[in-house]
Amino acid sequence: MTSPHHSSRSFLNLTPLAAGAALLALVLSGCGPDQPAQAAAPAAAGGPPVTAALVLERPVNETQEFSGRLEAVERVDIRARASGFITAVHFEPGSLVKKGDVLFTIDARPFQAEANRAEASAVSARAKADLARLELTRAERLLADKAIAQREVDEKGASLKELDANVRAAQAQLEAARLNLAYTRVTSPIAGRVSKAEITTGNLVDGSAILTSVVSNKDIYASFDGDEETYLRVARVAQKGAPVVVKIGLANEEGFPHQGKLQFVDNRLDAATGSVRMRASFANSDNTLVPGLFARVQLSGDPAAKKTATMIADRAIGTDQNRKFVFVVKADNTAEYRPVTLGPMVDGLRVVRDGVKPGEKIVVNGLQRVRPGAPITAQLVPMQDDVKVAPAADVKVAAKATNNKE
Repeated sequence: MTSPHHSSRSFLNLTPLAAGAALLALVLSGCGPDQPAQAAAPAAAGGPPVTAALVLERPVNETQEFSGRLEAVERVDIRARASGFITAVHFEPGSLVKKGDVLFTIDARPFQAEANRAEASAVSARAKADLARLELTRAERLLADKAIAQREVDEKGASLKELDANVRAAQAQLEAARLNLAYTRVTSPIAGRVSKAEITTGNLVDGSAILTSVVSNKDIYASFDGDEETYLRVARVAQKGAPVVVKIGLANEEGFPHQGKLQFVDNRLDAATGSVRMRASFANSDNTLVPGLFARVQLSGDPAAKKTATMIADRAIGTDQNRKFVFVVKADNTAEYRPVTLGPMVDGLRVVRDGVKPGEKIVVNGLQRVRPGAPITAQLVPMQDDVKVAPAADVKVAAKATNNKE
C-alpha cells in the first residue's frame, strides 16, 4: 500500500500539464450522481408589460386614397393688348384682386392722340353726309317741279350713300382708337390672387409679354389618377344619380378635413398606366387651398354598399420585410405571430381582409418587447380612444365573445 507521503511526493513530481489534469480529475470525482448540479434560477413570472385591444367589427363604406395636386379653376396670364411703356403698377405681389381691378397702366398719350384724330375724322364724315342728305332732298323737290334731270338726283343719292359709308368707317376707326386707349389700363379679367409683376415700371411692352398672372381662389380643383376599379365603381355610382364624395387633406393636416364632389372623369383609361384622370371641386372660402399643393385624396364608395369589416388600429401593425403582422394574445397570455392582409383606412381604423377575427385580443403598444410564443402581461385598452361609434359597447361585446371562446 502506498503511503500518503509517497502520493504527495509523486504529485509534486508531476509536470505542470499532468498536475492540471490530475487536479481536474479530483474535482470531477467530487461530483457524484447523488450531488446534482445547481439548477438555473427560475424565470420571472409573467412577461413584459404591453397594452392590448379587442379587434372590432363595424359596418363600413370602404374608401380609396390617392395622391393628387390642387389646381386653380381659372388661371389667366395677364398680357398687354397695347404696346407702350409701363407707367404704373397698381397691386402688391400675392394680393387678392377683384374682376376689373387695374393692375398696370401703359403710357396713354399716343393712344389719346389717335383717338382725338379719329373722332375729328368721324365728325368731318358726318358733316359731309349731312350736307349730301340736304342736297338730295332739294334735288328731289326740283325733280318734282321738273327743274332738273333724273340723272342729277341719282348722282346725289349715290354720293350720299358713299358719305354714309365713310361715316361708318370713321366711327369704326374712332371705336378702335378708344379701345386701344382703354387697353392702356391693364385690368384683371377674373377675381383671385395675383402673382408678382414680371415687368416693372418704365419697360416697353407688347402683346407677347406676360406681365403677371391671376388665379381664382373661390373654388379649387384637386386632380388625381384613379385605377380601373375606381373608374368602374364611380361609373356605377354615377348611374344611380348619387354624388361621389371626395375628401382631401394637406401635408400638415390630419385626416381629410376638406369635402368636395367629383366633378370630372376623363373619357378614356390610359392603357399604358392603367389609370384615368379624375378631378374634384372644393370650396375655398378661407383661402387655405393653394394651386400646386400636394393633397391626399380620399374617394368615398357607394353609400348603399356598406358591409361589415374587421378593423384594428394602425399602431397594432408591425412590418416584417414586405409582410404585415400583428401579435395575438392567446388564452395562456402568450403572443402569437399572425400575418394579416390589410385594406383601406376608414374613420381612423384599418380594415383587415384576413388574419384576425373580431373579438380577438391583439397587442397595440409595446410590439418591440414581444416575442412569438413568449409570455406577456397585457393590459386591455380601447382599440381607438377617440372613436365616435360607442367604443365601450363594442369592447364589451367583443370581450364577451372572447370570454365565451375561452
